[in-house]
Amino acid sequence: MNILRSFWNSPTGLKTTHFWGPAFNWSLPFAAAMDTKKPPETISVNMTGVMCVYSASFMRFAWVVRPRNLHLLACHVTNETMQLYQLSRWFRAQSFLKLPDWGEFQ
Repeated sequence: MNILRSFWNSPTGLKTTHFWGPAFNWSLPFAAAMDTKKPPETISVNMTGVMCVYSASFMRFAWVVRPRNLHLLACHVTNETMQLYQLSRWFRAQSFLKLPDWGEFQ
């Protein structure tokens, strides 16, 4: 019971935005994970790039803010990883689509 009480009253506990902000923010990496099943041609490279900058910015914020918010940091590290994976899928698809048709050279 003391563990729950200490978590409830901590500076990053259930009564603060330090907990609920990252809790709802987890929807971003989950959505990116669900998008990995879609074809890479549907990826918006502009939005994915913006999400990478956004997550990188908030990773730094989560580390610098006092009290340090490791929950937010973990969320944005995960989101950054998923968004970079989406960008790599898009770049691989673009290079695949630009390969020459080998029938032209025969």
